[in-house]
This record gives sequence, structure tokens and C-alpha cells, in this order.
Amino acid sequence: MKNPVFKIFTGPMFGGKTTKLLASLERYKYQKKKIILFKPWIDERYSKQDVVTHDGQHCPSCLIKRGEEIVEKSKLYDVVAVDEVFMIPGSAKALIEIFTSGKSILVSSLQLSSKPDPLPEIKDILPYATHIEICPAVCSMCDADAHYTRRKIDTDGVVQVGGAEMYEPLCFYHYNKVVDFLNDERN
Repeated sequence: MKNPVFKIFTGPMFGGKTTKLLASLERYKYQKKKIILFKPWIDERYSKQDVVTHDGQHCPSCLIKRGEEIVEKSKLYDVVAVDEVFMIPGSAKALIEIFTSGKSILVSSLQLSSKPDPLPEIKDILPYATHIEICPAVCSMCDADAHYTRRKIDTDGVVQVGGAEMYEPLCFYHYNKVVDFLNDERN
């Protein structure tokens, strides 16, 4: 591509990141670009194969376990899209390599874990982005913009695939209030 782009749609759970990713892919389809969409093999929330939004939009995708597969499988495409990039080890390195070769990249992903800590794959690709869109959700405790995701179930590991049964979006105020309450209970 003459002027490749590197678009990142990021924010908390339920912020519409995947919806925006799929809408951007539609535009490339109209432009007759060859596109490929990847999703992490561990994400089976709504479909084993398709990328599916929380409101039911879907698009066929290619399942992958690691970033190297993105490079291998995207050679014949103009636009490479990845949903939930934070779940794919090595995806940042792969996407940077593909972008610097002249292909456009579209990514949707959480930016912070539920701790909230920056997620490594996102942190590594942010400097290469030509467009970053923060997609806030609506706080589950008020009507404010939510930029944080709280895991409702205490489990080990950074990556735990789940939906509304496991996660909720919170605004800054309510996220900190819940964290303070949980810390007080543990002490």
C-alpha cells in the first residue's frame, strides 16, 4: 500500500472495539483490498471461528496461537486485522514487521488488564500507531464513561477469556472505590 495505516481500537470490555474494527474492515472491502482477520485460538466466547461482537455482528477469521502465524498467513493480503491482540504472544513484533513492509494494520484490544496494568502486546505497538481510538464503555455502576475493566471473579492469570459473567466496565471513581473495598476486605 502507498500509505499504510496502523489503527488501534482500545479501551475496556464492552466499549465497542470489535464493532469499530469490523466497520473499518467493511470500508477496505469496498475498496477491493485483500483483507485477513485473525483472532486468538483461546477466544471461543461467541464462536470458535468467527470474530463476534457482543451485539452479534460477526466476520470469518483465522485462528492463531502466536504472532509468527500472523506473518506467515498474511503474505497475500493488503490489510491485516487482529481482534484481541493482547491474547496473542508475539503479535506486537509480527504486526510491526508487517506494517513496516507496507501493509495496513487494524487492531482491537484491551489496553489494561483488570489490575490495571498495561498489556505488553498493546504497549509495544502503540508507538507505531497512525490512529488510536479509545473506546470507553458505560460504567456498570453509573452512566459515566468507563475506561477500566474489573474482573468480578478472582482467578489467576492475566488472560482469562470471558464476558459479562466475568467482567464489568467501570469509571475511574467506581474502579478505585471497588479496588479500595477489596483491599480493605483482604487486610
